[in-house]
Amino acid sequence: MTKILVTGFEPFLDFKINPTMQIVEALNGKKIDSYDIVGRILSVDFQQSAEQLKQHIEEVKPQIIISLGLAGGRFKVTPERIAINVKDGEPDNNGYTPVDESIYEEGEDAYLTNLPIRSMVNRLQGEGYPAEISNTAGAYLCNNIMYEGLAYAQQHKGVRAGFIHIPASFELAIQHGKIPGWNIGDLIAAVQLCIEETARATNH
Repeated sequence: MTKILVTGFEPFLDFKINPTMQIVEALNGKKIDSYDIVGRILSVDFQQSAEQLKQHIEEVKPQIIISLGLAGGRFKVTPERIAINVKDGEPDNNGYTPVDESIYEEGEDAYLTNLPIRSMVNRLQGEGYPAEISNTAGAYLCNNIMYEGLAYAQQHKGVRAGFIHIPASFELAIQHGKIPGWNIGDLIAAVQLCIEETARATNH
């Protein structure tokens, strides 16, 4: 069986629930086409999460890496087009607050995803899920992990990698009070469709 590594994040900032955890747990162990899905949760810590991702990649040896992140406030599922070599933004869960830092001093300025993001969006919209391509993953942990995954894919021929931002779940939206939400079952189904499109594109 070929492997797909799907990662999510623990709760962070004022988001006391992170639906990416629930999605990853729901998909872990599932089979899609000829792929086994391996789900893993990352810490919201710039240093630790990058190391954790590398460890998971080494252990799983995936052909496809799809990382998920919460974009509290977005109301569509948004596959990301680009990761930039910048760390910046709010404090992580251990209080680290980088300003205009490089992820890698000698790294590429940016990497474009090689996931079939247009096919993902077309499939999601066709199945009734609001979706669009996003041209910024920000400069926080999500961008950081997307950059790490794409740096790995760049060095390993045939590996696909990328990132999908998801809206809040209803549970988080109710708790937070000021952001839109989706049913968690719909979020899981939407991510599964994205995985199906990636598996199909990789196999053909």
